[in-house]
Amino acid sequence: MNTQRSFSGFILAGAIALIIVAIAGFYWFFAKNPVNLVASNSQASAAIFVSKLAPVTVSLLVNPDRLQTFDSSGEISKLKTSLLAKSGIDYKQDIQPWLKDEITLALTTLDIDRDPKNGRQPGYLMALATDNPDKSREFVELLFSKRVLAGANLATEEYQGAKVIYDSSLADADTLAGAVVDNFVLFANNPKVLRDAINNVQAPDLNLLSSPQYQKATQQLPKGSLATAFLNLPLVAQWQGLDLPEPTYDSQIVAFTLNPKGILAETSFLASSEMEPTSPPLSKPVEALQYIPASAALVIAGSHLDNLGNSDLAKLWTQAKTAISGSGTDVISRLVQPLTDLQKNRGINLGQDIFSWIQGEYAIALVPRFGQTIPDWIFVTEKLENVPEGIMRLDAIASSQGLSTNTITLDKQTVSAWTELTTATKQSDTKDRPSFTVEAKVQGVHTTLGNYEIFTSDLATIYEVLNNKEKSLTNNPRFQDSIAPIPQPNQGYIYVDWTKSKNLVEQQIPILKLIEVVGKPFFENLRSLTFSSYGSDPRTLKGGVFLQLRPS
Repeated sequence: MNTQRSFSGFILAGAIALIIVAIAGFYWFFAKNPVNLVASNSQASAAIFVSKLAPVTVSLLVNPDRLQTFDSSGEISKLKTSLLAKSGIDYKQDIQPWLKDEITLALTTLDIDRDPKNGRQPGYLMALATDNPDKSREFVELLFSKRVLAGANLATEEYQGAKVIYDSSLADADTLAGAVVDNFVLFANNPKVLRDAINNVQAPDLNLLSSPQYQKATQQLPKGSLATAFLNLPLVAQWQGLDLPEPTYDSQIVAFTLNPKGILAETSFLASSEMEPTSPPLSKPVEALQYIPASAALVIAGSHLDNLGNSDLAKLWTQAKTAISGSGTDVISRLVQPLTDLQKNRGINLGQDIFSWIQGEYAIALVPRFGQTIPDWIFVTEKLENVPEGIMRLDAIASSQGLSTNTITLDKQTVSAWTELTTATKQSDTKDRPSFTVEAKVQGVHTTLGNYEIFTSDLATIYEVLNNKEKSLTNNPRFQDSIAPIPQPNQGYIYVDWTKSKNLVEQQIPILKLIEVVGKPFFENLRSLTFSSYGSDPRTLKGGVFLQLRPS
């Protein structure tokens, strides 16, 4: 009985794992044979079975066997074996003969019976495309016959011309139900979920294909997408027990495509009203990046920080940070902890005292140092006419905090330093006259280079900027590879060098360690992540995340 209970949930959860591992493995396979890894259809055909009110629908649009041919590490073979280990099913003999080019998994409803009094039981539906319905029916009957041998009591019924089989000996929450409908094998965790799926085919206005937002979202899909995910964001928030009373964006679609250097996940957030763009699009990489050393672990670059608070990205982040944390905790602020500490300890309001006068290009970077828990920081801004006034404001804030502004020469470059003077008693030969030393602790440094003003956390960091221009981020081939797949024009980048920032990110987001354990093959080969936004539709925020992976 325990085997029966575990298998119904295991095969559904396993479908998600298959999709994730397959996507993570695409890169290595693609490098060896790109032609065989192009999806024939970027839109999930199984959407016809899914309710237009479904919170989540995820689809793998490539047959796993097309991947396994190039799977030198054997990850997909291992996954298939582990998924079917408790079922008595042999993949090669029982599934491979009929499985086609789509596996779709959907969270179809938050509560199957819609009765909150008896608890909430989500409904799950899995659809596997078949090119041999007869073989598929044999598989479904074989699967349930093995459950009978394990002690299950089966029930069958004819529903809308389809034969539905399910385990009647288990509680509703543990039921596995199956059917073959048209060119799909359907599994669900409750026979009602299967009946609803069949009804969605019979009544087209009920299924996902009839949703205006889904129709608009699928128009954003790039050709050849190998996997997609569509989310009804208010329902996803409700599923997670989060409160989004007035969400700016009501749906999202993600599509995964291949690139010789990694995987590009393009996403579109759809809104019901027009959004204000973040900033004018940039047709080339931000030139301020020339002053960021290649040793940086996290970099944010773009233009017009003065408009950030009213932008579409700000509204998205307000919504997303609640969805991420459940409490509105700002995860980005955690990652850029040195700047957050600067704001807290020195009475600086980043939005009013700095961002408000950044109307040109900017770049923010964190540079990890061996033996330091908190990394050093660099802030570069294009020196437009209002920048000197902004610097004067920062000098005034520094003075009000008891810091002195001093001009010094560093390697023939004039720099301004905000310093904190402290005294220490020194042993003296004269007992009645103690000796003192004065020490200056640097709290921040800035200088002008070309048409840019550079701020850093200390003298050593600004020295690195001044003396390692040939080792800047813009001259780093890895960084150039990471931004190459991002369409232009765009609104800048968030670049995360995973090998350098892993420890920093894990400290601020502890749950990531657990995710790494689950996705170990992927994270072991991850080099960097690059985020950007682009597109011109005023009701759609379009962007992408490029996952740069190690060569196969």
